[in-house]
Amino acid sequence: MILSMNDVVKRYRALTALDHLTLNLQKGENLGLLGPNGAGKTTAIRVLTGLTGADAGEIRLFGKELRGSTATAIRKRIGLVPQDLALYETLSARENLEYFGKLYGVYGAELNKRVDLALEILGLSDVAKKSPKKFSGGMKRRLNIGCAVIHKPELLILDEPTVGIDPQSRNHILDFVSEINKQGTTVLYTSHYMEEVERVCSRVCIMDAGRVIADGSVEEIAKSAIFEETITLEVKEPSPSLEENLRKIQGVVRCSVENRAVTITSTAGSGNLARIIEIASPYVILGVSAQRATLEDAFLALTGKKLRDGGEAS
Repeated sequence: MILSMNDVVKRYRALTALDHLTLNLQKGENLGLLGPNGAGKTTAIRVLTGLTGADAGEIRLFGKELRGSTATAIRKRIGLVPQDLALYETLSARENLEYFGKLYGVYGAELNKRVDLALEILGLSDVAKKSPKKFSGGMKRRLNIGCAVIHKPELLILDEPTVGIDPQSRNHILDFVSEINKQGTTVLYTSHYMEEVERVCSRVCIMDAGRVIADGSVEEIAKSAIFEETITLEVKEPSPSLEENLRKIQGVVRCSVENRAVTITSTAGSGNLARIIEIASPYVILGVSAQRATLEDAFLALTGKKLRDGGEAS
């Protein structure tokens, strides 16, 4: 077990940011942490890295409690990519990487090797001698990640690493996260972008109001949380009586007709496809499709909110 947070509580006066949060992370996992604004994701990261203290509960990293003299040694095994960029704009890209490497005790030929590799993988070799103040937002984000992994951490924590960047930089970052995880680094990845988590994470936790409300693979969460299933028929010349008869099927909650498209929504598990086809059989059916439950559907069903409601801040 790389990370274990049990019944962790963090309050800011009247606000409970973490409400008996329990979160576990096994070695080698790539965990996506999702949640609407104010869910407590960033607070959880600050607490588990020791940047702020918890009011109650237990936190263990690499099997040890994050406290006292052990805290510094534990932090050396972690790489943190915060929401706010942590770069020195008076230094070049290479000098930034060298500086952070030396902070973690990496020197000489080994440091040069790691810096060259990071610049190459992150697509920054051509601008290694330039200051990040001349970089685009995406290039800065990529350099920020390089600084966080230059010491080869066992656990990499990324807090919204792709906010406000271009598609090319986003792909660089996502590919890098996938590759470093394949090489054995355990990853905790928070994002406001559902498609990112679906692309790079093997497991997902959804947070709301300071606690985890769903935990599993993308498929498991989508299947367990979806409350409705939708079937669409494309019918040649549908009649009002068809819509009326479909509405009478047990479990159907909505039925609508628009041109040739007949859309029937039922409660989850109704298994109405065969009955729908039977009722529509007197008509010419041109096509049938069933809507697949998505992580976005599950998130909305569980939290009652869209992931990016209210902007990017968490």
